[in-house]
Amino acid sequence: MYKLLIRPLFFLFDPEKIHHFTFSFIRFISKIPFIPSLFRKLYFVQDKRLERQLFGLKFKNPVGLAAGFDKDAKLYNELSNFGFGFIEIGTLTPKPQDGNPKKRLFRLKSDNAIINRMGFNNGGVDEAVKRLKKNNGVIIGGNIGKNKVTPNEEAVEDYKKCFHALFDHVDYFVVNVSSPNTPNLRELQDKEPLTRLLQTLKEENNKKFKQKPILLKIAPDLTDSQLLDIIVIVRDTNIEGVIATNTTVSREGLTSENKNEIGGLSGKPLTNRSTEVIRFLAEKSNKAFPIIGVGGIHSVKDALEKLEAGADLIQLYTGFIYEGPKLIKDINKAILEK
Repeated sequence: MYKLLIRPLFFLFDPEKIHHFTFSFIRFISKIPFIPSLFRKLYFVQDKRLERQLFGLKFKNPVGLAAGFDKDAKLYNELSNFGFGFIEIGTLTPKPQDGNPKKRLFRLKSDNAIINRMGFNNGGVDEAVKRLKKNNGVIIGGNIGKNKVTPNEEAVEDYKKCFHALFDHVDYFVVNVSSPNTPNLRELQDKEPLTRLLQTLKEENNKKFKQKPILLKIAPDLTDSQLLDIIVIVRDTNIEGVIATNTTVSREGLTSENKNEIGGLSGKPLTNRSTEVIRFLAEKSNKAFPIIGVGGIHSVKDALEKLEAGADLIQLYTGFIYEGPKLIKDINKAILEK
């Protein structure tokens, strides 16, 4: 039904506008008493064999929603009814910011992809915290970043502010230094500044009575040498894991008319590269840390390949938009059948 009726209708409209409309619609119908249970019946696969224990957390299943979809933690309870085992909110910054000028979100239909240059548009971490207080048991990842106006030399302070504000309201943290849409942000992936940032957050974490897992989200555009640096950094800073990968700046093989838009590319063109990065990290580190795999998961096959490459959990974003919530159910059923 989704791919035959709903998606063709949605794709007639501006992607950012239809995103906001969809949020409003899901929120509205989820207030009808039987709708949430209907969604769960349609899409949620309940089975103990799907549960995953990772960095001290129990996930109901290994399929999550990636950051960027519910930036401001406005719909995580409702979205969890579609079968996700966990939901990552953000990227959140200390202060609210509008992000980059519109138009900034583009569908590449013939490539099953999206280009975005949103620029960390969000209402600020404090507003998200208010909504996170209404969590009904959903495992939440808090994806954190810096404000656009904050120079890189002061970026650590932005990440610390988000870390402390979110600490009591999320289950794990994701340090985002890999978005291509905030000027100079990816420079923080260099070994020295990244090590300093992660060490600082670990120090703040160690001051807490009970620590929260910290993960690093990396770009798919890193070289093998840089990926080896990531393995060393994870070991030296003792963070809990890596999310591989964010969007790419590559445009190789695209055919859609919007292919040259500036921004991060997500979706099917990223499938192979993100899996390569997962496999590289898993093999070269001898599976020394957990990996959450994300990037171009549009089918059961894509999901299983990432898990076989070394991912412990996976996340959807663009695949969820193109394929609909049935993809979550299909992946979980396929995992059970293996």
